[in-house]
Amino acid sequence: MKRVTIFAYGVASYVIFLATFLYAMGFIGNFGVPKSIDSGREVPLAQAILTNAALLGIFAVQHSVMARKWFKRAWTRIVPEPAERSTYVLFSSLCLIAMFYFWEPMGGVIWNVENAAGRMALQGVFFLGFGIVLVSTFLINHFDLFGLRQVYLYLAGRRYTALKFRTPMLYQHVRHPLYLGWLLAFWAAPTMTAAHLLFALATTIYIFIAIQFEEHDLVRDHGEVYRRYKQSTPMIIPVKAPPSKRTAGPTPSRVGTAAAGGSV
Repeated sequence: MKRVTIFAYGVASYVIFLATFLYAMGFIGNFGVPKSIDSGREVPLAQAILTNAALLGIFAVQHSVMARKWFKRAWTRIVPEPAERSTYVLFSSLCLIAMFYFWEPMGGVIWNVENAAGRMALQGVFFLGFGIVLVSTFLINHFDLFGLRQVYLYLAGRRYTALKFRTPMLYQHVRHPLYLGWLLAFWAAPTMTAAHLLFALATTIYIFIAIQFEEHDLVRDHGEVYRRYKQSTPMIIPVKAPPSKRTAGPTPSRVGTAAAGGSV
């Protein structure tokens, strides 16, 4: 019964994540959702900035702290180990849902592309970004990243084994294609408002800080192999290194995305 309950919990956490991910597209892109990044009643600017900054800060702390190994060791004394990843995914989704609900529009237009072809191009980059995020998760094992593999193996009575390190496709060109996808989605806005700019700036800063924490952990765990991978493969911008310097390395760890529930 315990195995079935944990499996059901993992599936439910994944379904909540999936709904949150889809809502995030509409929230950031200002389409198809009841509350988006620029919709709602405007409040005084100072109140909006403080509210939105607090929401972003809560998500950043949750997303980073719960991904650290010292926290996982302590957390799994409370949460069954097979459900640890699903719990991380669930908490990340809940933080995003709170952000969607409490987010305050701020008014003010930073830029507005009026040319139809230009707007269409930026919208294409926006959807490309989300596509890169999704593809990146499947390249490293989507179901492990979001906890389904862990709860399934527990249900089947099989021992969980860590994924082997690989550099499939996009990971041969950049170390963090997931982050690249998020950056494209956050900044490709035909109309950039003050609220959207605050969101894009804060998440961009968070991404580059998170990369430092993550790569510190990866070097500690994988040593020279990951150091060589760092030297041969760009972090975000896919500028190809000379062939003589390219080496095989591990797939970067399960990096996320905020709206995707990955670890940071």
